[in-house]
Amino acid sequence: MSLLKAGKGDSKYNIHISNKIFSKNTLNKYISNKNKVLIITDDGMPKNHLLSLKKNINIKNVYTYVLKKGERSKSFNSYQKILNELVKLKFDRSDCLIAFGGGVVGDITGFVASSYLRGIKFIQIPTTLLAQVDSSVGGKTGINLPQGKNLVGAFYNPKAVFVSTHFLNTLSMNEYKSGLGEVVKYALIGNKKLKGIIEKNTEKIINKNESILKVLIEESIKTKSKIVTKDEKESGIRAILNFGHTFGHAIEAFNNYKNITHGAAITLGMIIATKLSFYEGHIKSYQLDNVVNMIDSLGLNSDHSKYSYSKLKKYIASDKKVSNGKLNLILIDKNFKAFKTSKFKIENIIKSLN
Repeated sequence: MSLLKAGKGDSKYNIHISNKIFSKNTLNKYISNKNKVLIITDDGMPKNHLLSLKKNINIKNVYTYVLKKGERSKSFNSYQKILNELVKLKFDRSDCLIAFGGGVVGDITGFVASSYLRGIKFIQIPTTLLAQVDSSVGGKTGINLPQGKNLVGAFYNPKAVFVSTHFLNTLSMNEYKSGLGEVVKYALIGNKKLKGIIEKNTEKIINKNESILKVLIEESIKTKSKIVTKDEKESGIRAILNFGHTFGHAIEAFNNYKNITHGAAITLGMIIATKLSFYEGHIKSYQLDNVVNMIDSLGLNSDHSKYSYSKLKKYIASDKKVSNGKLNLILIDKNFKAFKTSKFKIENIIKSLN
């Protein structure tokens, strides 16, 4: 088992990474026998995983709340229903929530935890690759509005994060690829070691080789935890984690959060952002080709031809990274380092989307 850390001061937390399901001793360090626990999950969770988790929680009062699987559950309606459930179960500040599932489950659970009684503790147990390397680490919580993703939320760190490659065995290839897109992101925004590992091990990655997966997850989380610890509330360097997200979120909104996974949308967003980096003169053509080839080699979709600027414009304009009326984008330079800028030509965005 590997142990990483993120956060500062009182909000510091441990990230446990393993190839196995976590033992009672490890998990119950964070939960008191006197507490109540509500496991929040979705209806796509395999029953054997949920049963295993319940067996490993060494207290009597364990409850479960099941969301409908999918991005549309990250809503005010779901948020209010969970709050009502907590009131009904008489949860107090000594009790605990467990987010057991993918990014949607983690985001809404964290937001509920941040706001119920002005804050109760929660634990992240992400079961998708996307959630393991991205949303479970960093304390971003939230829900969506019809106008865009994550427009309501809070920065609120979990008490602990438990990441196990064991859960990836039952993950569909579609969802697995969704997570690989975020792994690629970390390779493109500064982790050269991770980039080399991906380029040398594409076949093993595609086949879910556990030893390689553990390395990919560790390197991804190391990159993210280092950044979010420096900048917990996205006032500076943390913004680079949004590489590809402005365009990716616009693609998701255009599709009404249907028929495309978050990771697949972000992958397309990274292709568009890399093209824009090229048209703005920050990278060379061979570097653009290198990024596209790496994404293609993992079996990820790089074709964004059906998303023109005219189709995405209104969603891009409502992105939460708009500040003082200016859109801020994350681009990459020739050293594969990400940076934030509001200086770019609209015609180059249009070209990048062609």
